[in-house]
Amino acid sequence: MSCLLQISDTHFGTERPEVVEALERLAHVLSPQVVVLSGDITQRGTRAQFSAARAFVDRLNAPAVIAIPGNHDIPLFQLGARLFAPYERYAGAFGTDLEPVFESAEWLVVAVNTTRWYRHAHGEVSSAQIERVAARLAAASPDQLRVVVTHQPVMVTRQEDMQNRLHGREAAVASWCAAGADLILGGHIHLPFVRSLHDAYAGCPRTTWAVQAGTAVSSRMRAGHPNSVNVLRPGDAEDGRTCQAERWDHSAADKAFVCAKVLQLPLASAAAPA
Repeated sequence: MSCLLQISDTHFGTERPEVVEALERLAHVLSPQVVVLSGDITQRGTRAQFSAARAFVDRLNAPAVIAIPGNHDIPLFQLGARLFAPYERYAGAFGTDLEPVFESAEWLVVAVNTTRWYRHAHGEVSSAQIERVAARLAAASPDQLRVVVTHQPVMVTRQEDMQNRLHGREAAVASWCAAGADLILGGHIHLPFVRSLHDAYAGCPRTTWAVQAGTAVSSRMRAGHPNSVNVLRPGDAEDGRTCQAERWDHSAADKAFVCAKVLQLPLASAAAPA
């Protein structure tokens, strides 16, 4: 079965070697059709950290990789680089396309660069980005599971994370849901969860899910959550439009990632009104 592996907030420079090795083993077992890196790939955006991250991704042997920068992937202390070439080091490792798209018979994955050189941690989405993503979603085939990827979340579950929500999210969620988005993947807060955006946003007219990832391999774990990644699988056609969302946690005892939670997510009809 085709699957998507979401790896977020690896923060190379703070990675745990044993967890990196365990994730490589998991990727080889899963053989995902596409790997999504949803930002904060490095801790401080250094060339050495990007080199280590690129080597890790190459070892996964995935047929396709969709990556976006996070706020940690822009130089913080070198102001010249931050002002005049914020993505130079990122591009050297992951290419100059900061908003890549992956498309197959089963998937449409549209990535959005939500970082800004003038924002330290918070993310932002522009009206032009919202319109571009909506147009791409609206052109999807009925058989594709439609995924948008941002770094900063469009939804949080804790009061202390409210300030971390994506700036421009209300307009983005309304537009992307109306255009047919099934899932909006995010990272940044290192807390894994799946929640309905239809229930949380009055402007979301169809069933769309926020899928947040934890930190995949770094020591920067929060709220008692272990290192984790998400695995997404399209549902069986006879069951209607569904998606299976799995959270895989790193188990120190097993020295491996283990499947910790499985959710069956009902999706809107592909013909649902935009």
